[in-house]
Amino acid sequence: MRRFADTIPLIAAPPEGIGRGIATEGATVVFTYASSKAGVGQVVADLVRGNGKAVAIHADVAKDHDVVRLVQEIRQKSGRLGVLVNSAGLYSMAPRDHQSASESNRHFETNVLELLFVTREAARSFPATVASIANINSAIRKFALPGAVIYVATNGAVDPITEASAEELAPEKIRVNSANPGVEETEDTQSAGSADGELEAQALAMTPLGRIRGPDDIGPALALLASGEASWIIGETLVVSCGMGM
Repeated sequence: MRRFADTIPLIAAPPEGIGRGIATEGATVVFTYASSKAGVGQVVADLVRGNGKAVAIHADVAKDHDVVRLVQEIRQKSGRLGVLVNSAGLYSMAPRDHQSASESNRHFETNVLELLFVTREAARSFPATVASIANINSAIRKFALPGAVIYVATNGAVDPITEASAEELAPEKIRVNSANPGVEETEDTQSAGSADGELEAQALAMTPLGRIRGPDDIGPALALLASGEASWIIGETLVVSCGMGM
């Protein structure tokens, strides 16, 4: 099913995990990358070889001026931006004695400011008909994990921002919702030491199916949430965590 054949989904994140999982649902998917293009370039090439359509645009979505340029570039190339997936999240584990102001600011800029900046610019560019925004949070923030204080503090803002944005943008026919998936093995979680480590073990213990999720586990649910099939869902949080912690 090609739910987004008549619009351009913007995935404000690298094309791993959730970004890769939703890519096959759209006509032309736009991925962002802040530094190296190597990873995103490979994913775009793979999608194109599989008869998909995807492009990569260099933009640090935690920087206001980059976001403005990003949305302008999408409009100039396609003019059909109608779906936004805010999935650019930063995750790192650090014990209390190693929590610095710079690391806290880095998390805040990526996990909070990115959400605000990209939502603002995308909403300005959406068509006058119907559009949707899906913000990606994490179910892991609900659990008290040592070393995750900065992460849960910044990610704790995502769902309230979603609710406030939904109320504000609904009169403009823009739906805003969020999805809370469980732990996935990505570059961020690997660098945080979760792969084959303490976080993965804790997540596995709390997950009934006993495995870490893959992109195919969240992609279809996220595509549904962002598509017109969920036209009566506004300001809600969809938990897609395989019953983590139930």
